[in-house]
Amino acid sequence: MNIYTRKKRWKWILFIIAVIIVAASLWYTNILVREIAQDERNNIRIWADAIHQKAELVNYTDRFFNQIKDEERKRVEMLADAYRIVTVVNETEALSFFQKFFSENITIPVILTDSHGRIKITKNVEFDPDTVPMLKGDLRSEFMAYPPVKIVYDQSQFDYLFYKDSKLFTELRVVIDDLIESFFSEVVINAASVPVIITDSTKTKVIEYGLLDPEKAGDSVIIMKTLEQMASDNDPIEIELADQGKRYIFYKNSDLLTRLMFFPYFQLGVIGVFLFLSYVLFSSARKSEQNQVWVGLAKETAHQLGTPLSSMIAWIELLRMEGQPAETIEELNKDVERLQKITDRFSKIGAEPRLKNENIVKIVYETVNYIRSRASQKVNYNIKQSMDKVIMAPVNLHLFEWVIENLCKNAIDAIGGDGNIEVDVFEEENLVIIDLSDDGKGIPKSKFKTIFNPGYTSKKRGWGLGLSLAQRIVRDYHRGKIFVKSSVINKGTTFRIILRKQIKQ
Repeated sequence: MNIYTRKKRWKWILFIIAVIIVAASLWYTNILVREIAQDERNNIRIWADAIHQKAELVNYTDRFFNQIKDEERKRVEMLADAYRIVTVVNETEALSFFQKFFSENITIPVILTDSHGRIKITKNVEFDPDTVPMLKGDLRSEFMAYPPVKIVYDQSQFDYLFYKDSKLFTELRVVIDDLIESFFSEVVINAASVPVIITDSTKTKVIEYGLLDPEKAGDSVIIMKTLEQMASDNDPIEIELADQGKRYIFYKNSDLLTRLMFFPYFQLGVIGVFLFLSYVLFSSARKSEQNQVWVGLAKETAHQLGTPLSSMIAWIELLRMEGQPAETIEELNKDVERLQKITDRFSKIGAEPRLKNENIVKIVYETVNYIRSRASQKVNYNIKQSMDKVIMAPVNLHLFEWVIENLCKNAIDAIGGDGNIEVDVFEEENLVIIDLSDDGKGIPKSKFKTIFNPGYTSKKRGWGLGLSLAQRIVRDYHRGKIFVKSSVINKGTTFRIILRKQIKQ
């Protein structure tokens, strides 16, 4: 198992571990969110129950208040009845009874007048009866809060008994009003910290609100949408207060609970971005390191080849001077030139190559002819494009020849030195396309990308650098593409190279 196969396996193992860690983190976070959300909903239910209890307290206080009001009315009516007794019983006995009943009233302000409004008797009033003989003006308006009790003696004689709320009753009225007002205040400023809107019985008129943006609260359209949202989240709390009618309390989840509900997704996004950035950074660092290794290796190879090449050139000249056969010297010279070309190729790795418009068809023919003369005679080569065809593209001649050579050698290995190799060159709009096919053993689809990794090889003694070099030359230096177009096991493989006719600098 080579290093790239192991690396791929380790990538999957690390990926699965990362997924497990993320899933466990999200699972535990969701548990915490659900527990916090449940606690908050419990607080809201407690708050809602407290509202009902407070409303019952307010209503109970109001009922008690109304009972006092009824009692005071009854006492005034009894006072009037007592005054009528004067006309039907012994005068001394009646006056004694009436004075006793009248004196026991120490809270309710009352005024007894005749039919013309002249004051006859007062009790618990704040003015001096000796200086105010008539009940009129503001004083009369003050005692007209309730209709006076008419005391009829006969058809022609009657008096009026005026009264108003006692001081105790007035103080209770202030208390009940404050209680209702504080009730609404405590609802909107609540311990549950949830946004609240209190409406009237129509559910449209806002009476109070809390924990809402004042600007939004003033917009009727936004308020209606908010009420609809609140009603969909939670059923409004219906209460009925004394002298207030029905009121509806709308509320929704607090901002904290809403943020907690979306927190796992936010956490997943942050983790995803972090992993993506980490992958990009490590991948860039790895590629940079690989490039440095490639450049260093290539330049060192070129340097190491330079010295023996110089020596070989000198030996060729010496053999020529000694009269060795010309054919032998010519063949040696071709190999030396070939080594010089290889040295030149290695020296260009890592440097920005100069691209020049070249005839791609010509390059393919020359490279294939070179390989044909040095490979097995059992390999049949077929170049589908005519030799006279001119298809131009900007390339570095020496480096691009290297690409075609590597693909041809790879095809020869695939067919085992006995088979067919076919090359097609054609153009489409702004592209030049080269397809190189063989009828060899084929490549599994899972290996289409792996075969371009440095060090990957199917041969026992292979270095696994040919296709990797070809990819770097096409992709990095010529801004093109090289990939496996198609492959069928035991039927053959087609590699495709795509070059641009013009490269943007």
